[in-house]
Amino acid sequence: MLQQDKTSELLGKAELLVEQAKRAGADRADAVVASGQSVSVSVRMGKVESTDASEADSFSLRVFVGNRLASVSANARADMTALAERAVAMAKVSPEDPYATLADPENLARDTIDLDLFDATEVTADELTDAALAMENAALEVPGVSNSSGAGASTGMVGVVLVTSHGFSGAYRRSSFGRSVSVIAGEGTGMERDYEFDSGVYYDALESPEKIGRSAGERTVRRLNPRKAATGTGVPIVCDPRVARGVASHIGGAINGAAVARKTSFFRDSMGQQVLAPSITITDDPLIVRGSASRPFDGEGVRGERLEMIRDGVLQHWFLSTGTARELGLKTNGRGARNGVNVSPSSTNLALEPGGRSPEELIGEIENGFYVTEVIGQGVNMITGEYSRGASGFWIENGQLTYPVSEVTVASNLKDMFKRMTAANDIDRSFPTASPTLVIEGMTLAGI
Repeated sequence: MLQQDKTSELLGKAELLVEQAKRAGADRADAVVASGQSVSVSVRMGKVESTDASEADSFSLRVFVGNRLASVSANARADMTALAERAVAMAKVSPEDPYATLADPENLARDTIDLDLFDATEVTADELTDAALAMENAALEVPGVSNSSGAGASTGMVGVVLVTSHGFSGAYRRSSFGRSVSVIAGEGTGMERDYEFDSGVYYDALESPEKIGRSAGERTVRRLNPRKAATGTGVPIVCDPRVARGVASHIGGAINGAAVARKTSFFRDSMGQQVLAPSITITDDPLIVRGSASRPFDGEGVRGERLEMIRDGVLQHWFLSTGTARELGLKTNGRGARNGVNVSPSSTNLALEPGGRSPEELIGEIENGFYVTEVIGQGVNMITGEYSRGASGFWIENGQLTYPVSEVTVASNLKDMFKRMTAANDIDRSFPTASPTLVIEGMTLAGI
């Protein structure tokens, strides 16, 4: 794992890279070093299929010459001087970008904040193998499970260093652990597949392999012998939290400042307007202790704060990096995400905040409806809001889940769906995008 002495070493290399860029003629520059390590094991039917381990340090440099920008990436063995000179030479012949710049100095994080994102627990390949085998065994022991698609366990760490030419220098480490298993129930054309997984920043917070395996097996068996539902309009659907997280991610995409600037979001003209049901609030918080998407500073050195992106259904903020904010005539809110050499706005710990009633209470009020556990296909248009996805799940009759349903399509427009949502109270905040169970009224269902 990345130790403090290596952090200091990488900070020194990033500072040298920025200094070399300035010497080569850059007006401004920033450098990012990402140091990553990972180990993963996958098994199937009691045998190890693969064991993978990786370790790498990568450097990314952005340079600015006036309003001209260029960026380059390299591994740790690259010649820092040559890398800086090449970046500056590229910038000098690049087209001008009036919005490209470093974050304003007054916006930079100036102190250290510990979000407890690093667990030093070292998990061996043998321990990962044991966990994967235990998950698969527990799933295969569920009556009705007939085969395995495989199980896996992983551990990893990434260290991030950022240095800018106008005074920012910072670093943090993040650990990650994961477990997953997928199994099959039934035979021939009647086979069904489902899965279960868990992931987190801290190893001891993971669900046990046995519990994950049993859940995967039980979810899969429940899907056996599905029917098609009748075609209809005005159908209430209930989104299982897995599916609800996808709905929340569509909201996050619609309020991304980059999409607004490109005019590819159906919310682009909706600031200050009612865009969700009045009972719905969307938050984003990069400073949650042990949060799966937390960070003490963003990809530009700016510290974000908890924001109510949409409050009581009314749109309050876009996700903004410095460049996108300048393009929109606004100020960054610390949501600049570094993707290699590029910076673009992104959510952090995004949450569709829970309501006050349980899923059982909300389902209990539905005479006929569809409980959706999985959606497939890419039928989401973020420019118009048109939504059409293949779906499977369970039919609701008189407030109870009854028989499994598959091979149907649910459709509507996201702009309308968002205003007809009701949130339950069962949110799990361990995911980067979190949402409770959602009820969405008035959907169109295409079945038989």
